[in-house]
Amino acid sequence: MSNRLFQNRRDAGRVLAGLLDGYRDRPGVVVLALPRGGVPVAYEIAMSLDAPLDVFLVRKLGVPGREELAMGAIAGGGAVVVNEDIAGALDIPAETMRAAARREAHELLRHERIYREGRQPPELTGKTVVLVDDGLATGASMRAAIHALRGFEPAAIVVAVPAAPESTLEDLEFLVDEVVCATTPSPFLSVGRSYWDFTQATDEEVRDLLRAASRTRTGPHGTRAMSDVAAVRAEALSTEDGVPGDDALFTLVGDARVVLIGEASHGTHEFYAARARMTRRLIEEKGFRAVAAEADWPDAYRVNRYVRGHGEDGSAEEALRGFVRFPAWMWRNAVMLDFAGWLRGHNDGLPEEDRAGFYGIDLYGLHRSMHEVIAYLERVDPAAAARARERYACFDHQDGDEGRAYGFAAGFGAGESCEREVVDQLVDLRRHALEYARRDGILAEDELFYAQRNARVVAAAEEYYRTMFRGPVSSWNLRDRHMAETLEALAAHLGRRGGPAKIVVWAHNSHVGDARVTEAGTRGEVTLGQLARERFAGECRLIGFTTYTGTVTAADDWDGPAGRKRVRPGLPESIEELHHEVGGKEFLVSFAVAPEAARALRKARLERAIGVIYRPRTERQSHYFRCRVSEQFDAVIHIDETRAVEPLERTARWEEGEVPETYPFTV
Repeated sequence: MSNRLFQNRRDAGRVLAGLLDGYRDRPGVVVLALPRGGVPVAYEIAMSLDAPLDVFLVRKLGVPGREELAMGAIAGGGAVVVNEDIAGALDIPAETMRAAARREAHELLRHERIYREGRQPPELTGKTVVLVDDGLATGASMRAAIHALRGFEPAAIVVAVPAAPESTLEDLEFLVDEVVCATTPSPFLSVGRSYWDFTQATDEEVRDLLRAASRTRTGPHGTRAMSDVAAVRAEALSTEDGVPGDDALFTLVGDARVVLIGEASHGTHEFYAARARMTRRLIEEKGFRAVAAEADWPDAYRVNRYVRGHGEDGSAEEALRGFVRFPAWMWRNAVMLDFAGWLRGHNDGLPEEDRAGFYGIDLYGLHRSMHEVIAYLERVDPAAAARARERYACFDHQDGDEGRAYGFAAGFGAGESCEREVVDQLVDLRRHALEYARRDGILAEDELFYAQRNARVVAAAEEYYRTMFRGPVSSWNLRDRHMAETLEALAAHLGRRGGPAKIVVWAHNSHVGDARVTEAGTRGEVTLGQLARERFAGECRLIGFTTYTGTVTAADDWDGPAGRKRVRPGLPESIEELHHEVGGKEFLVSFAVAPEAARALRKARLERAIGVIYRPRTERQSHYFRCRVSEQFDAVIHIDETRAVEPLERTARWEEGEVPETYPFTV
């Protein structure tokens, strides 16, 4: 698994700037960089904090003949720090150390003149100094800098680095007031392993950044640089119930043929309603022909048959009855009922090939998909149905369980694995595909595609449940890769008779957003949004939602009853809090046309994700992760206060809502 979190040093600086946001607006903050590598990192921090930027030079004292190995360091002011472990192990003579210090002191003064270009160093006495490097290994250079800084009598010293081993950070914590580090890889191999691009910074780059910092720290009239809140406020676009106007929506979508629209929870009315209205506009005006939802394939296909005028269901409510597995409210809710009814009406009278459909791309429907494969084969090839029934009998000992018990037994060797059987069935169905498809034209092709994807769901679900006990990353990645594969297959199927098919995807933010700029990405997770960007390069858009507070439909535990729960206000340093401070009930930020907002939201911040379970008592641990929002999505819609989506089966528990934590008191 890769530990590469940062694209380059500037990117690392933006991440650190978010972690140091508490120093914004504090008087007397100075940012000092250890050149050369620390300067690009420190530049982003200084710009974010609106603080002066300068260099604080430290030169490594290399072991003679092995200069890459530091036996010590010398900093501005002549302070020398000796690496006692190295010096002792190699029996370095004191005179050798002094000679190296004299040579490097000369180089240190020369570089100070090159970098400062006549500018005076900042006043450090009584200041809060943020000391920045591009990473630490042994920390010898940083310790030398800290030792030298003490001579200037600053009020506080804060060390800020993108990456370092925990042992080095622990040593530094005794020397300074605060240590801020974005990541501590284990095992720690080198600083460069945390970067995709670790090209050495040049003297020219250092000079350019120092010049730019001196020019741009304040505006042309001496005013402070625009705050992040002000940047978002200035470029936010109005929405109505979370829906942008047509001009803003169509500009955002452009010529994309895959538009992924997220949700910050699986139980918020406004997210569902706004997403449905945007999808209607894209179907009506932009030729989109399908919704691909984070729903089980067979259950969603029942809705697909209804909205396209097929199947036996006489109403949208009947078509939604396939959603019985927890969490049923995700798709059996009032918004989905209205949308399915609208889509049926929209399709009525249109040619078969122009009707828009509704499809599921998730993999949880193991037993239902097995049943649908057999039912299809019973109609077209009874002998093949018998073979399928025999193969799927492998799962009979887990009948009634959706796969977890099977996965536990097969994964740990305590039960039979059905891997060979499900793969054989998938191959068998594909082998006879052409024969089956020749029967009844378009409808036969659709039903064959439905059966093939059901067989693929069984294969993917079998593997998913078998791997879920090996660790969360393996099963998460398998699931999102399956969704991406299904999306690609659907696009190919729908586009087989004309131009490229245009599809709207409905899924949670955690699937829609690009994992590469999130905390999850550092653990090796991939997401549907990331894979869509890779597979539909330039032709997809990712849209996320946020909310500050309100209510949500969610359970306390998996398979538990749905309740209407209060959503706590967004945490400090979160994107939800920043959006709340922007003011207004709702807005859209489309980053392609909002460069200052994109810059502001490129900093690493907390982001909330509520799934089908909401545990407010462990809010930070259970529901927040760090990310860079303007790179995670192409646009974000914020609705400050939202309400719970209404399940079609509204239980007494849901109607009553959540008992306030202060009950029976009123405060």
